Amino acid sequence: MTDIKVRVTHIGVVTPQIRTLRLVREDGRRFEPYRAGAHIDVVGPTGVLRQYSLCSPPSECESQLIAVKLEPDSRGGSVALHQVGEGDVLAIGEPRNLVSVVEGADQHLLVAGGVGITPMLSLAYELHERGEEFRLVYFARSRDHAAFLDLLEDADFAARVEIHLGVPRGDQSTLMRDALETMNPSSHVYTCGPSGFMEQVTAVATPVVGERNVHVEHFEAAEIDTSEDDSFTVELDTGESFDIPADRSILSVLTDNGIDVFKSCEEGICGSCVSGVLEGVPDHRDNCLSAADKEAGDQMALCVSRAKSPKLVIELY
Repeated sequence: MTDIKVRVTHIGVVTPQIRTLRLVREDGRRFEPYRAGAHIDVVGPTGVLRQYSLCSPPSECESQLIAVKLEPDSRGGSVALHQVGEGDVLAIGEPRNLVSVVEGADQHLLVAGGVGITPMLSLAYELHERGEEFRLVYFARSRDHAAFLDLLEDADFAARVEIHLGVPRGDQSTLMRDALETMNPSSHVYTCGPSGFMEQVTAVATPVVGERNVHVEHFEAAEIDTSEDDSFTVELDTGESFDIPADRSILSVLTDNGIDVFKSCEEGICGSCVSGVLEGVPDHRDNCLSAADKEAGDQMALCVSRAKSPKLVIELY
């Protein structure tokens, strides 16, 4: 829920399209430390809710920092946050993680493209603070399009950062393979950036570390073919049962029937509506659960995913 009131205390310009907002609590309290890789729900002045990764050090409790890219096809979220000024009040939610540092890995490789540096930056802060072995590889179109470049070049972990500017997409795979040279199935790879970029990282990294050890942070909804969708039944662990038509989502049916489900983006990105699966086989269509989570089949995103079995029994978180 977006029930934390925050004030914008500083606005920074990191590229012509990306600005940062420094947020402090209106009630004067400190934030709790968050797990690196987390994002928050943010409601701007127009009432549009969007998710943004936290990019300040996770242990920093006086304020939180987000970066907002002005999207040309924005539906109001990024445009509104590019119009707020210092002193304006916003509403945010508690940090949530879809990607976080994996315990027990022998090496960590962070691969970012463009504004995808934001969650990778917080992971780098945490890994450095913990003294773990990691590298951060960052691709951007040019210096003008590279967010936090000055910070990365001057950070305490700058020796672990590798920056590539203006490298064509077709040539990036070679550099990624070089970064993976010392990695193995006990290593983990984390990536964020444009969809095509992350697909490329996944394709290069999977043969080296395995599919379960590649962690992807999405900003965009998956493209879904709904032409062959069929109806199915959802039963709650309370015993209530609902028919899900071919053209309706589980989330929408439950909401219309007065079932309180925590939701946010409703596009399979934020993970707000992820719930447990007790029986049945989910048809995963989200961009929030990891490959390992989907393989386990014991949770699903109710806003976009469906069923491969005639019936699902679910537990609302």
